[in-house]
Amino acid sequence: MRSDLPLDVTHEVRDRCLCLHLQRAARAIGRRFDEALRPVALSHGQYSLLVSLNRPEPPRIGELARFLAMDRTTMTANLKPLERRGLLTMHSDPEDKRSRRITLTDAGRDLLVLAVPIWRKTHDMIDAQLGRDDSGPLKADLIALSFGS
Repeated sequence: MRSDLPLDVTHEVRDRCLCLHLQRAARAIGRRFDEALRPVALSHGQYSLLVSLNRPEPPRIGELARFLAMDRTTMTANLKPLERRGLLTMHSDPEDKRSRRITLTDAGRDLLVLAVPIWRKTHDMIDAQLGRDDSGPLKADLIALSFGS
């Protein structure tokens, strides 16, 4: 079936589509962090996951998935390689045996000690590229889009 969609719609999407621009920016920034974190053998997603475990109480998988805007199946798949590397452990929730909690191990904390300065340096370079050191409004907008606040 042939479509007679006008070319100006393509230009409208190219120029207006938030989804397109957010995806492209996320991929570009993700590649920069992946490259920067390569010496510690982490991807930007793995780094974010490990940092989100650096808290007093180990979260449930569902809580972590909501925080990182992932579905539970994807979250579990992303946890497995980090568990195999000994960076985290998954164990039954003592309050609800159907739930699992995730704990950052000492090896995971040690790796974060190495990774955080790399993350900071990369973030500083991106801030410099943007030409400002306060990206507060941008982050507030992204949080509002992510969590509906």
